[in-house]
Amino acid sequence: MIIGLDHVVVLTSDIAAASAAYETLFARSPSWRYSGGGADRTLFTLDNTTLELVAPQGDDDAAQRVRSALATQGEGLASLCFRTSDIAKTHRRLDRLTLKPEPVSEVESRDDISGATLSWKRTRAATDATRGVRMFFLEREQERPLSVRTTTASITAMDHVVVSTADPERAAALYGARLGLDMALDRSHPEWGRLMFFRCGDLVVEVTHRPGKSETDAPDRLRGICWRVADIDATRARLIAAGVDVSEVRTGRKPGTRVMSVRNGTCGVPTLLVQPSQGKPD
Repeated sequence: MIIGLDHVVVLTSDIAAASAAYETLFARSPSWRYSGGGADRTLFTLDNTTLELVAPQGDDDAAQRVRSALATQGEGLASLCFRTSDIAKTHRRLDRLTLKPEPVSEVESRDDISGATLSWKRTRAATDATRGVRMFFLEREQERPLSVRTTTASITAMDHVVVSTADPERAAALYGARLGLDMALDRSHPEWGRLMFFRCGDLVVEVTHRPGKSETDAPDRLRGICWRVADIDATRARLIAAGVDVSEVRTGRKPGTRVMSVRNGTCGVPTLLVQPSQGKPD
């Protein structure tokens, strides 16, 4: 049903500032900009997925919904959008799984700079059925243009997106049995809690659980993103020169990896950078 993570959505109140911040972080230019449906949008397409920045635009009902979401949750990760090769089949499966999908709709956008157009078909599962994480599913035939690298030591791809859960068994059933993602790892650690890694194309959906942190009926939450880099020392030097607050480089949890935290310039998204072991995806 799912062939990859098409994109993640990050809400922001200032599309220009957010676009500039991510252009600095990624060292890559926006690949697509468009407005419509009550929002201004800027997309950054990396080697395996896209980050979409969304800010309210105008005063219609759609714009007010974006403003309401910002008022409720603040800037940050807002939703996941999975890619499928057959939206009609996916819709039927979502319905059978009682994920209560909306009717399939057709969407088209035109890039503000190039004038090129892209179209796709999508549906959305009911958020109460996906344990509080907003999930969309789309089918598109055209590939988005890649974000052009603006300098060296750029971000190459997403490594994983993190979802926190208060009920790991139900989360495992959702991402594994119902959505059909392959569980690559299920590990518990006294300091980290329980970690479950679900493969989704060329990246991972990481589901985390820390016992005693919340009630089991609390909704799941999108917690953060880890991006891949080829040379973490060069990337750190570039970001420091650009005024970005980053941590020291440290050893990652996976043997052979090196990681660092990005402390600002991410629109409130907790962000980690990883240099995979031996140049291979983490």
